[in-house]
Amino acid sequence: MTARARHLVIFARRPQLGIGKRRLAADVGDVEALRFARGALDRLVRSLGRDPRWRLWLAVTPDRPLDWVPAGTALPQGTGDLGQRLTRVIKALPRGPVVILGSDTPTVTRADVAAAFRALGPDRAVFGPAPDGGYWLIGLRRSPGERLPFDGVRWSTANALADTLANLDGCRITLLREQEDVDDGPALRRWRARQT
Repeated sequence: MTARARHLVIFARRPQLGIGKRRLAADVGDVEALRFARGALDRLVRSLGRDPRWRLWLAVTPDRPLDWVPAGTALPQGTGDLGQRLTRVIKALPRGPVVILGSDTPTVTRADVAAAFRALGPDRAVFGPAPDGGYWLIGLRRSPGERLPFDGVRWSTANALADTLANLDGCRITLLREQEDVDDGPALRRWRARQT
C-alpha cells in the first residue's frame, strides 16, 4: 500500500482567540489557551506532516477558508456532534485506512501514528485511550459500505471510548499507549512539567 493510500487527519478547532479550548481558557485565560492551541497544532503539523508514510489532512472547525493550510489538505468538519463530524470527514477521504487524532495531545509522535497504521493491517480499528475515558486517536481500516462506530457515543464523557468499543463488538481492535489531552489547567501544567 502506498503512503498516499494512508490518511492521517488532525481534527482541530480554528486557533483563534475565543474559539475552542474553552475549558482550558476558563483555567488559564484566553490568551494562554490560544498560545497552547496554536503551538500544539503547529508542532503536530510540522512533526507528522513531513512523514512520507501517510498523507496529512487538516479538519478545522469552524468551516471557513484557511489561508495557512496547504492547498488540497483541508477538510470541512461541518455541523453536528463529534460523531457526525468524524463520519463526514472519513467519508470524504479517498480509499485507504484512516487515522484521526485531535490537536490537543501534543505528545503524539510519528511512532504512535506508525503503530496505529500497522495495527490496521490485521485489525478493524485502533484507539489511543485517554485517562478521562475518551481517546486521543482513532484509526479505521475502512471497507466500502461499512458502518462507522459512532452511533450513541456519549461524547466528552468518561464513556466515550467504552461506547465506541461497544459499537465494534466482535471486531479485532488494538489499543495504543494512554496519553492525556490537554483540556484544562491541571493537564496543561502536567504537560509542561514533562517538557522540562
